[in-house]
Amino acid sequence: MKKMLIILVILSGLTFAQSESRLDPAPAGQGIQEVITTETATTSEETLAPAACLGGGGIMSFLPMIAIIGIFYFLMIRPQQKQSKMLRQMREAFSMNDRVVTSGGIHGIITNIKGDIVTVKIADGVKIDVDRNSLQLQGAEGESCAVTK
Repeated sequence: MKKMLIILVILSGLTFAQSESRLDPAPAGQGIQEVITTETATTSEETLAPAACLGGGGIMSFLPMIAIIGIFYFLMIRPQQKQSKMLRQMREAFSMNDRVVTSGGIHGIITNIKGDIVTVKIADGVKIDVDRNSLQLQGAEGESCAVTK
């Protein structure tokens, strides 16, 4: 997360540095009227150069934004999608006598599955019904197999 923030700060700094170099304000001693008359009266390269810089850019002006979107995709969105896909597959693969942990931290064994409702035995003679989405598989050593936040 820290690396991503550093990269975003660098890219935004480069974007702002590039946009500031394009701006060419009028010289301090000249008024607006003088700038207009010099641009219309003469067609030398001196007066056309700043105007040409302001209009250009094209795809290069969008390149930093595309890079930022790409970084967000590969550092945040794609890993989140992989994690949710893995968690969905794990929850669909529940079967009888699997050891599970509820989102509330209750350990138990699956005794019955009816659609999205799962019956979990947490003690002798004590069974609770929980939603399938609130369960995680528990490994042999007592560690949770699912990736958590």
